Amino acid sequence: MRSPTDSADSGRAHTGHPAPADSAAPARPAVHAASGKRLGASHPRQEGPADLRLVPPALAAWATAAVMLHAPPGLVAGTVITTLFLAGVLLTLRSRRAGPGQAGPRPVGPERAGPGPGGPGHAGPGHAGPGHVRALSRVSGAAVLLCVAAAAGSAGLHGADLWRGPVPELAREYASVTAEVELTADPRLSRPQAGGSHAVPTTVLIEADVRWVKTARDGAEVATRAPVLMIVDARSARPVTRDDGQERVRSPEGKAPWLGLLPSTRLRVEARLVPATAGGDRFAAVLRVRGGGGPETVGEPSAPQRLAGRLRAGLRAATDGLSADARALLPGLVVGDTSRVTPELEEAFRETDLTHTLAVSGANFTILLALLLGPPGLAQYAERRGLASRLGLSLRTTALLGGALSLAFVVVCRPDPSVLRAAACGSVALLALATGRRRSLIPALATAVLLLVLHDPWLARSFGFLLSVLATGALLTLAPRWSAGLRRRGVPPRLAEALAAAGAAQAVCAPVVVVLSERVSLVAVPCNLLAEFALAPATVLGFLALATALPALPVAKALARCASWPAEWIARIARTGAALPGAGIDWPGGWAGAALLGALTPVVLPIGRRLLRHPWWCGACALLLVLLVVQPPPLTRAITGWPPPGWRMVMCDVGQGDAMVLAAGEGTGVVVDAGPEPAPVDRCLRSLGVTRVPLVVLTHFHADHVGGLSGVLRGRSVGGIATTGLEEPADQARFVRRIAAGSHLPVTRAVAGERRRTGDLSWEVVWPPPATGQAAGARPVPEGPNDASVAMLVRTAGLRLLLLGDMEPPAQRALARSPAATRLADVDVLKVAHHGSAYQDPGLISRLAPRLALISAGRDNSYGHPAPSTVAGLRDAGAAVLRTDRGGAVAVLGGEDGGGGGGLRVARH
Repeated sequence: MRSPTDSADSGRAHTGHPAPADSAAPARPAVHAASGKRLGASHPRQEGPADLRLVPPALAAWATAAVMLHAPPGLVAGTVITTLFLAGVLLTLRSRRAGPGQAGPRPVGPERAGPGPGGPGHAGPGHAGPGHVRALSRVSGAAVLLCVAAAAGSAGLHGADLWRGPVPELAREYASVTAEVELTADPRLSRPQAGGSHAVPTTVLIEADVRWVKTARDGAEVATRAPVLMIVDARSARPVTRDDGQERVRSPEGKAPWLGLLPSTRLRVEARLVPATAGGDRFAAVLRVRGGGGPETVGEPSAPQRLAGRLRAGLRAATDGLSADARALLPGLVVGDTSRVTPELEEAFRETDLTHTLAVSGANFTILLALLLGPPGLAQYAERRGLASRLGLSLRTTALLGGALSLAFVVVCRPDPSVLRAAACGSVALLALATGRRRSLIPALATAVLLLVLHDPWLARSFGFLLSVLATGALLTLAPRWSAGLRRRGVPPRLAEALAAAGAAQAVCAPVVVVLSERVSLVAVPCNLLAEFALAPATVLGFLALATALPALPVAKALARCASWPAEWIARIARTGAALPGAGIDWPGGWAGAALLGALTPVVLPIGRRLLRHPWWCGACALLLVLLVVQPPPLTRAITGWPPPGWRMVMCDVGQGDAMVLAAGEGTGVVVDAGPEPAPVDRCLRSLGVTRVPLVVLTHFHADHVGGLSGVLRGRSVGGIATTGLEEPADQARFVRRIAAGSHLPVTRAVAGERRRTGDLSWEVVWPPPATGQAAGARPVPEGPNDASVAMLVRTAGLRLLLLGDMEPPAQRALARSPAATRLADVDVLKVAHHGSAYQDPGLISRLAPRLALISAGRDNSYGHPAPSTVAGLRDAGAAVLRTDRGGAVAVLGGEDGGGGGGLRVARH
C-alpha cells in the first residue's frame, strides 16, 4: 500500500484534481497543517451542502417532455416561442442591471456562500448580497425556461412521427401494404396469457421504423419515417432461403427466425397496418405481418450490432449447459437478454421487487466500475483499491478507461433507451469514484436526466426511467443519512450501508410500483439485501464469460458455471420470498394509490426512527412483521378463521376460470382445474396449507382451466395428472403435456365409470363416456372441448358434490340419460357448469336439485357470467347460490361440527 507522499502521481490520485473551494475552505489550511504532509491529509472529505441548481431545469424538461409528446403542433410552437421570449427578457434584465463595463454577479452557491473568517454569519469576500441573489434567481429562471423550450421542441419533433406521413392514415384504413422497415430494438416474444377458453397466441414483437411504404391500391412508394410495432405469429414463422441459396439459421432458442434479427437490420414485409393503442403509445401504427414465411432481409445490420449480436450469442452458448434459472438470469444480468426468463420466474421477481436484476441497470454498470476503480468510499485516496490502482494508473487515466467501458457497455447491450438509462445512471457512479464527493452526484444525476430526456423524450413517460432516477436519487440523498444514523446506533458499517440503500430505494420507489402492480411487497428489503451479496460476483463472472465466449468458449463455459452459483442464489431468494403467504399486501392501484402510499411514507418513517431508540419495541415490530409475512397456519386460522376447520371442498377465487381443492387429509388435497394463471391458485393452496396433491384433474384443456397448472406444482408433491380424452385446443394440450413431462408426472385419461379413493375422499367419474367402440354399445362422442369435460361425483364427510366442468346442454342432457343419472339426484353441492353461463339444461338442474350451487367467475368479466337466467333457475330449484366474483373463495364444510353427518355449512374468504 502506497502513502500519499510516495510520488506526485500518488498525490494526484489522492486528490483527483485541484481541490474545489467549498464550504469548508477556510478550515482547509488548518487541516493540511495538522496533517504534517505537503499534500494534506489522506482523508480530505470536506463536503458542503448539496448543489441543487440543476435539479429545477431537469425536472422542468422532464415534465414538459411528458406533456408535449402528444400535444398539437400549435401548442408546441407556442410553448417554445413563449419560453424563449421569457428567457430572453430575464437575461436582458440581468445584463442591464449589471451595467456597461460591470462584471455580472459571481456564481453563488456552496462554493461562495460559506462562513467567513469572522465566524458564522460573517460577510466575507465571497458573501452574496440581495442583489446578487436576485440576479442569480433571474439566471436560474432563464435556464429553466430554456430547458423547457428545448424539451418542448424535442418532444414535439418526436411526437410528430406519430401523425405525419402516410402510415397513420393507412392504419386508420386498415390498409394492406408493402413496406421497408429498419429494426430499432431486439425482437421479443410476447408472454402467454389466458384469454377465456383459448390462450392468446404467442407472437414476436419487433419495434421498427418504416422507411418507405407502398399500398396495393396505387402501387406508389412513399418515403417516410414512422415508428411502428411489428407483430409476427411465432407459430407460423419458418426458415426461408436467402438469395445466395443458404438457409437462414434459426435463432439460438430454436424458435422463429424473426427472433434472431439484429437492430439496424432492414426488412421488406407485406403486412396490414392497424391503429396503435390510443393514449401514451409511442407507435404510429401496428404492422401485422402476413404469411408464414421468414423475414426478407434487404439490408444487413451495422458492424457494431453484428459484433454485439455475436457476443450475446456467445454468452447464450456459454450458458446452455446450466440450470434453467442460471441459464435465464445470466444473460439478463449481463446484457439485458431476458428471452429465457419464464413467466413463473418473472412473477417471483416482481413479487419480491427484484425485477431490476432481470435486466441491465445502473447497478450492473456500477459493479464493473467498482471492479476497475475500487469502492466509492476509497476513490479519492492514494490507497484506493481496484484494478486500475493495482496497475499503477492515475485517476485521470482510470477515468478515461471508465469512459471506454461505458461506451463498450452501450454497444454490447444495445443503445436502446433502457441501456442508455443504465449507462447514464452508471456514469453518476463514475463521477463519484473519480471525485469522492457526494455533493457532485446530484448535479450529475440531474444532468443525465436532462440530456436523456432531450435525446429521447419518450423516457419522460417511462416507468422504468422514473424508477431508475428515483432509486438513484434515494441512494444519493437518503441512504447516506440513514446509514450514518444506523452506524450511530451500533450497526456495523457494511450492514448499515446495505440496509440504508435497500430501505431508501424501497421507500422512494414503492409508490410508483403500486401504480403498476397494485401491491406492496413486504419482503422487498430483505430479499434485495440477500441478493446484493450475489449480484456482484454473478455480474463480474458473467461479463468475463461474455468477453471470453468468442475466443475461448470452454473458458467462457467454466466462468459461466461459476457465475451460475450466485445466479441460482438470486433466483432461489426470489422464489422463496414470493412463496411466503404474506409476501405482499394488496393496495389501491393507479396514481390515487400511489398518492396514498406516498402520503403515508413520511408518517411511518419518523415512527420507525423513534423505534430505533427502543430495542424492545424494535424487536416486537420485527416479530410482528415476520408473523405477518410467514403467517403460521395456526395463528392465521385463529385470526382470520381461514381455512375453516373441517373444510371438505374449497372453490378458489382465480378470476375468470375454475380451480377447486378437495380435502384428502392433513396438508393433502385433490385439485380439480388450475385456473387461468399460476399465482392465484398457488396462493389459494398455500392459504389452505396444501403441500401434497395426489392427483390434479383437468376437466378439459381450455386455458382458463389449465393455464395455472405450474402454480399447482410449485413447491408441492404431485402424484399425477388426469385429463379428458379430447385434446383440444391442441396447443393447450401440448402445454399441459410439456409441463407434465418437465415435472416427470404421468398423464392419464379419465372416463366414465372410473372410481378412486384417497383418505376419506372418494369420487366417481360420470363423464365423458369412453370413445365409441371402447365399450359395449355405441356411446355419444363429445362435439367439443366443453362437452368433453370431466364430470365427477365426489363423496366426502357425508356430502355428495357434483363437479360439471364446462359441460354444455348437449352433454348435460346426455348425462341425464346415462346410467349414472340415478346416482346424481338430490346432490348436496353443484359446481355449476361453464361459470354459470346461460347454456344450461333445466332438466338436469331439476333432477340434481342441489342444496348449494357454486359459481366460479371473474369480477366484471366481459362474458356476462354468471347469467341472470341461470342464477334465477338455480334459486327456483331450491339452491343457495354463491359466486366467487362477489364473495371470493368459498369453503364447504361437512356436518355441524365440520366432521360429517350430512350437515352442510359454508365459509367465505
